[in-house]
Amino acid sequence: MARRIDVTGAGGTRLVAWEFADPPKTGAEPEPDTGRPFVPSRAEPRDPHEPRDPHEPREPPGPGLDRSTGVLLLHGLMGRASHWASTARWLSERHRAVALDQRGHGQSEKPPQAAHTREAYVEDVEAAVEQLGLAPAVLIGHAMGALTAWQLAAKRPDLVRGLVICDMRASALGANSQREWEDWFKAWPVPFATLADVRKWFGEDDPWVERPNPARGEFYAEVMHECSDGWRPVFEPEQMLVSRETWVYDAHWEELAQVRCPALVVRGLDGELGRAEAQEMVRVLPHGQYAEVADAGHLVHYDQPDAWRAAVEPFLDSVLTG
Repeated sequence: MARRIDVTGAGGTRLVAWEFADPPKTGAEPEPDTGRPFVPSRAEPRDPHEPRDPHEPREPPGPGLDRSTGVLLLHGLMGRASHWASTARWLSERHRAVALDQRGHGQSEKPPQAAHTREAYVEDVEAAVEQLGLAPAVLIGHAMGALTAWQLAAKRPDLVRGLVICDMRASALGANSQREWEDWFKAWPVPFATLADVRKWFGEDDPWVERPNPARGEFYAEVMHECSDGWRPVFEPEQMLVSRETWVYDAHWEELAQVRCPALVVRGLDGELGRAEAQEMVRVLPHGQYAEVADAGHLVHYDQPDAWRAAVEPFLDSVLTG
């Protein structure tokens, strides 16, 4: 089960965190208005259009959970906390696993474009770690979430005991990259008539897809909600571009070098982070390690969940027992 926890982020922004415990049992608490158990998962996307009743009873964490070890999972741009469901479930067997819907994403508040700064994202996670009592936490971040994680680790080493950086570059990406993203958003055939259409376009028809990738289709299906005219993203594409603008023009090597805790850099062999840059990131990190996952692209934890676990779990064990 996933238990909702409200968090107050930078500037009073309302954020939503999800604490994962044991997998649901038969007769689990139904999701409002659907009759289904609330289980954020890749297989059954949750429609965030209907907010949860804040007075609704929630499942307590499972018995035997190690409350002393906090792991905070940070999704990438356009992502949401439920993208971490499969990872959070195996983490929750031994640790306190929490995933955050970052500002502008999932069920968290979507403030004006001016509020989507790097500083705000980092301060949000800082607030989440403190308010949730996770410190010192292991931060696991994908893409933009990984950048936020290492920026917080550099800023507040007292809050972070370990770091997993999944497929995020430290080099500047530049103006061409930002223009490509602008054109890509314009190419989306929204609204989609059905979720099956979402899965097909992002998994097969999207020009950015080199070969059919059902996992990618599922990933994007989870960030859609049903509107009066069809299925649209839960986020505003303009806000995503503003968020992205705050990091694509700059390199982030200096902050990477300031990370003092153990850090694992993970890349998919077909992802956006090349091997040479990933290995240079490991060299720059004072306590860096490297792992790569075969047959995975940018969405490593989605493309190859078992191999992702095999890459990450030994690192976590070494951090938490060292």
